[in-house]
Order: sequence, then C-alpha cells, then structure tokens
Amino acid sequence: MTDRAPAGMTPTSGQAAYSVERRQVALLRANRRGFRWRLIRDWAQSFVIALALFFVLRAFFIEGIRIPSGSMEQTLLVGDFLLVNKLAYGAEVPFTAHRLPALEHPQRRDVILFRPPPDPRTYYIKRVVGVPGDTLAMKDGVLLVDGVQQMEPYVMHVHPSTDPADDDFRWQRQFLVRSAAAAGSQHPSRNNWGPLVVPESSYFVLGDNRDNSSDSRYWGFVPAASIKGRPIFVYYSYAPDSASRMPQLTRVRWHRIGERVE
Repeated sequence: MTDRAPAGMTPTSGQAAYSVERRQVALLRANRRGFRWRLIRDWAQSFVIALALFFVLRAFFIEGIRIPSGSMEQTLLVGDFLLVNKLAYGAEVPFTAHRLPALEHPQRRDVILFRPPPDPRTYYIKRVVGVPGDTLAMKDGVLLVDGVQQMEPYVMHVHPSTDPADDDFRWQRQFLVRSAAAAGSQHPSRNNWGPLVVPESSYFVLGDNRDNSSDSRYWGFVPAASIKGRPIFVYYSYAPDSASRMPQLTRVRWHRIGERVE
C-alpha cells in the first residue's frame, strides 16, 4: 500500500518550503512598515531640531525686519528686509528680564533697532547721534555735538523751509543745560532745539529723513535696555507699488540685496 497525503494537503517538504516563503514575505512587509516609521520619526526629529535652532538663532543671534516707512531714506527704503545682529548689544533671554553680555555699545552714527518709549510694542530703526554725556543741539536743521557741527552725508531734507514747534517738543526743557534753561524764551522745534545733555544709559536717535521722522526730538531718549540689535545688511528688497500685481516678485531691487547698513 502506497502512503499518500490526504487530498488538499501538500507533502511535508512542500509545507516547509511554503512556510519559509511566507516568513520571508511577512518579514519583508514588517521591514517596510518599520522603515516607514523610522523615516517618519527621522523627519520629525529633524523638524524639531531645525525649529529649535531657528528659535535659538532668532532669540539670540539674528532676526529679520522689514522697513515699513521712509524715515530712514535714503539709507533704508520702504520694502527693504534687514538682518539684525541681536548679539551685538546683548540679546535678551526670552521670558526673562536678563540679557547676555554685550559685545559692544552703540556708537554715534550706528543704525540700531529698538523699542521706542511711546510704544514699546513696536520696533523702530534710527541712527544714534548722541551717547551718554554728549551735549546735543540743532540749529536750522544742522546737528551739533558738544558744540561741533556734524557732517552727515546720509541726511535728507524734504521740507527744509518748515519748522514745526508743537507740544511734542516740550519734554526737552527739563534736559536743557543750565545756561539755556535760564532763558525763559526757549521754544524747541523740529529744526532748532537744545543744547541737551544725554543721560547715563540713554541714547539720542534721529531718522536720516530728518523732516519725516518720529524720533528722539519728539519723544525723548532711548534707554539702553530698549535697544534690541544692530542691522547688518539688506537680504531682500522690493519697491512697493499698488499698481503692480505681486510687487514682492515683480519689483525686486536686485542692486540692494546684500547691501550693508551703514
């Protein structure tokens, strides 16, 4: 009598071969699933690391700022995008009142990023014209530091014939030097004021577009703690034009990209 396997069943050797093949397929599928999960995990880890690095760089090293107004023309134009060095004057530690040690201190003619006293929620960019201890004055639109007329090739005047004198300038009277304060006829205006003495840990800033700038003449000195950084260069620029579609792409100022802020 011949031994035969029951109908519908394969021999033992066939069963072994079939089981090996099934195990290989199952192992391949498992590896594929494991590879996909590893790929997703690696991408997630890379994203988290990149995001953390971005926030660290933004908090302590550099930050991008867009110029929204013409107060610094011709040095900076509306539509310029700047990279700001936040480490220069001591970057703030997020969510604390502490700052990192400063690498330098603002000097006359430095362009700085700061939060103005009237509105500490916003950023301003202006030029430092007075440091602690300086005596400042302006006569007919000409800046004097310690009595010496300053050469300012970056300054622009768009309304030189006008000289408004409103209540915004009255804050200056308490900082006048004694000889000037003794004169009761002192009436500071946009183009004629001072002499003022810059207090400790404070700075006096002006816009390069002197006739179209909200600056220290109107609201006072900038505390050192309000200074956030020093703009380095223009990394992108376009000419805003409401008549053009997508001016960010069609009106790029290629010649300004990479230009240093001085």
